[in-house]
Amino acid sequence: MTDPTATPAALHAARPTRVRHRVLFMLFVTVVINYMDRSNLSIAATSIAHDLNLDPVLLGKLYAAFGLTYVILQVPGGWLIDRASARVIYAILCALWSIATILQGFAGTFLILYSLRLLLGVFEAPAYPICNRVVTSWFPERERAGAIGFYTSGQFVGLAFLNWFLFQAQKSFGWQFVFILTGIVGLVWAGLWFLFYRNPSESGRINGEEMDYIRAGGGLPEIGSKAKSAAKSQFNWTDFGLILGSRKLWGVYLGQFALTSTLWFFLTWFPHYLESYRHFNLTQTALSSAIPYLAAFAGVIASGLLSDLLVRRGVSPTTARKVPIICGLLLSTAIIGANYVEDHRLIILFFTIAFFGNGFASITWVFVSLLAPKRLLGLTGGVFNCVGNLSSVTVPWIIGHLVSGSDFAPALIFVGGLALLGALCYIFLVGRIERIE
Repeated sequence: MTDPTATPAALHAARPTRVRHRVLFMLFVTVVINYMDRSNLSIAATSIAHDLNLDPVLLGKLYAAFGLTYVILQVPGGWLIDRASARVIYAILCALWSIATILQGFAGTFLILYSLRLLLGVFEAPAYPICNRVVTSWFPERERAGAIGFYTSGQFVGLAFLNWFLFQAQKSFGWQFVFILTGIVGLVWAGLWFLFYRNPSESGRINGEEMDYIRAGGGLPEIGSKAKSAAKSQFNWTDFGLILGSRKLWGVYLGQFALTSTLWFFLTWFPHYLESYRHFNLTQTALSSAIPYLAAFAGVIASGLLSDLLVRRGVSPTTARKVPIICGLLLSTAIIGANYVEDHRLIILFFTIAFFGNGFASITWVFVSLLAPKRLLGLTGGVFNCVGNLSSVTVPWIIGHLVSGSDFAPALIFVGGLALLGALCYIFLVGRIERIE
């Protein structure tokens, strides 16, 4: 109860600070940069294919190179995150992947460019598990889906609002400049992250009321401060078996693979598909491709807000978290409809519906926060991201083999079918939401 003798200044001081919102904005910017460095190859792909004489199979291999190392290092990266400072490791990794991005602008052969994409995957592997740990430490459960939705939307914002500028940069200065520009931005941000990010227990800006608010709501503000003591522990195969032996977790692992399959189509083949298979010119591709990305941005924001609203109104976490994901995955199957229309506006309409659905389903990281054992958030996130992003290797490569001549239809059926399977995983494999102990 409020003290009636308290001064207005004291009452103001007792209100929780909102430092967590500043942290969330920092995660958002980091994800924007992270995904620009993943997807810049798709912007330059047509020019690169021409200059380096790449056929669809080789182009598919180039798209898949990032995912190969990214997937392999998810579990080691997740294990490392449970034992490292998010402030330090994120700054170092962002700087390293930015340097790898810049060097791609100087690649003159397929082999060099392929090797640099492998290196990019190495340094970006722990990125999303770090984001999940930061949100888990800074946000109570009732705000977490909205927080995850907001920073996840960064992967679509960069594609929606910045791709046009990168297309213009390529048009004016060549495809090499696309990599150099995005890499320089990442280097600058790595320094800013190190200067300004702190864990809740280390932040001088957060007050006790906000800390209590986070803790009382199921947040884990202490997990970042335990990194030094956790570093003394060794890898435990029992822990690994625990997170591999859960049917619930396998439901979200496989569902994530289906979700990211659609995403990786848009991150790799989509601009090239519009240019080479639907005969959009460069300007049309730049403008038209932004529409599905904007829809995905709207979808992920709407999903997070809706899911948190349902929780606050007393709907069970199981229903509040699963329904947006299932509905979004079902909407993503609309991508198949693009096979049956010729009008450019209708083609973009089907992709817009599909990518909105992909965004609407993209709060899946909330399941890692809610299901994972508290001390194994990083390892669980690593396995989740590993299985989920197997699509970054398989989908671009399989599409490269499915397309023949001017026929891209089998590839879109393949992507839409995976989205349907993802919805079925959440319906039949993921049961009641409760933390695994």
